[in-house]
Formats: sequence, C-alpha cells, structure tokens
Amino acid sequence: MKRFKLIEHTADMGLVAYGHDLAEAFANAAYGLFSIIADLGNVQEKEPLQVDLREEDTETLLFEWLNYLLYIFDVEMLLLKRFDIEHFDGSGLKATCYGEKYDPSRHRLKRGVKSATYHMLKIDRENNQVQVILDV
Repeated sequence: MKRFKLIEHTADMGLVAYGHDLAEAFANAAYGLFSIIADLGNVQEKEPLQVDLREEDTETLLFEWLNYLLYIFDVEMLLLKRFDIEHFDGSGLKATCYGEKYDPSRHRLKRGVKSATYHMLKIDRENNQVQVILDV
C-alpha cells in the first residue's frame, strides 16, 4: 500500500494519505508533509519528539496534528521522518515522532509549507484515508 499521493490544486498543494486504519493514515499524512518539505533520504531517526493532542473532532485533530508538526519544524528545524502513533481515538492522539535537526550540509529542502488548511479537508473513515490541502 502506498503511503500518500499528491493532488493537484490551483495555488496550493494537497495530499491524500492512506492507512490500514486512521492512525496510520495520520502518520502517512505527516510523512507526506515532510516529503514535500525535504528529501527524507538522508534524515536519520535519532531525535524523538512526543506529541499529545486532543481536539473536538477528527478533522480538527488532523488540522492541528499537521500544523503542530510544521510549527516544530519552523521553530526547532526538526525534520521528522517516522511517526509512531501509540494512541488514536478520533479526537486525540499520542505519538512519538523521529527525525533530526536540519543540517544544510546533509539535507535538501524542497519546498516551504506555511500551514495545513481546512479547505477540502476530508476524513474517509470507511477507507482509512485523509485529505488535506497545504498552503505553500
């Protein structure tokens, strides 16, 4: 099963992420997000980041999950590559994410992403898919 695919959007960039369950789809959405930002081939999984989020609904959780990870990248320059979601109940998640600090001598940034948006955001519970449009 592929993790995600990019989708066309006029000014922004979108992705659809897949999983065996919604937790895996959320993890793959995060992986897709960082795949847009950087070439993940040289990123090592040596720095863990604990994430614990709770929101009103699954759509808001996806929005906040991706935007929190973008915030971590913007503030700490932490490129994340692996997303182990230990708990997911649709309105909350606990995850350990792994990556390392951006090093311009080893990492190639590809595209800046400003934020995830609510525009066209979809949660497909039946097929364990999520869709999000990113403001680039």
